[in-house]
Amino acid sequence: MRHLFIINPTAGKKRSTRALVDSIQALDLPYEIAFTEKAGDARSIAQAAVERGEPVRLYACGGDGTLNEVVNGAAEFDNAAVTNVPTGTGNDFLKIFGRENKGRFRDLAALAQGPQTPMDLIDCNGMLGLDIVCVGLDSRIAVDKDKYNDFPLVTGMGAYVLSLLANVIFKSIAQPTLVDCGGLHFDGETTIVCVCSGRYYGGGFMPVGDNMPDDGLLETLVVPKVSRATFFRLIGKYASGKYRDYPDLIWYHQGETVTIRGRKELVAVVDGEPLRAQELTIGLSDKKVNFFYPAGLTYEPKE
Repeated sequence: MRHLFIINPTAGKKRSTRALVDSIQALDLPYEIAFTEKAGDARSIAQAAVERGEPVRLYACGGDGTLNEVVNGAAEFDNAAVTNVPTGTGNDFLKIFGRENKGRFRDLAALAQGPQTPMDLIDCNGMLGLDIVCVGLDSRIAVDKDKYNDFPLVTGMGAYVLSLLANVIFKSIAQPTLVDCGGLHFDGETTIVCVCSGRYYGGGFMPVGDNMPDDGLLETLVVPKVSRATFFRLIGKYASGKYRDYPDLIWYHQGETVTIRGRKELVAVVDGEPLRAQELTIGLSDKKVNFFYPAGLTYEPKE
């Protein structure tokens, strides 16, 4: 079994990258290390590794964007399994194993021996994702947060909060959108459209808390246009999975395919990676990816 560590050195501080390499070199197993230099490298490295045909475990060392690239390179290859060594700011997908357990994914020796399971993948206009596709105010917040990451004393979640405030207070929070997902058809202004296979995004928002990443279903939430006052009253409830308490303001649908059209170009975010198009087709992919994690953890939702 090969173990390939794909490291995004820009995802963490230089000292953290050095510490990660030291931890890898201390492992008693055959390993390789590859560093990314630009966007797309992690996908290319992963794809080249899995196409060799031999069993390989791929460690996406970075944030959700690095994991997304590795997933896109390794999807549908039975000889490959993927995980995430969290050195980024969000690492939202890992939160399905418990917010308090993210550090367990830094124990590389235990992680290397952990179990694996096939996970569903979302397909958004050909881009694959493990977690969540969002379109609307939340996607614009996610794209704009990078403007605030380098501010002094601003943490990863702090950048999301600053971006949220800027987009809600100074910009329009809704956009004309046509949403079609089977039993739910809406033509009007929407604030948020969120399609979930995983459970967390946006630095810790959990819109659907009981969602399972391997059940063959997608959970869609649509928030129509609301006032700013209603948005600020609602956002905490939305972020903690309380959509059932607000059926008039947060519409829910379970299915396999969602089509979203805009009058202008839409900004979607697929597991932290931006995608722009006027029409988006989001569905459950025929492909899956094996994901491995430390023994003793579970991604079953808590009661």
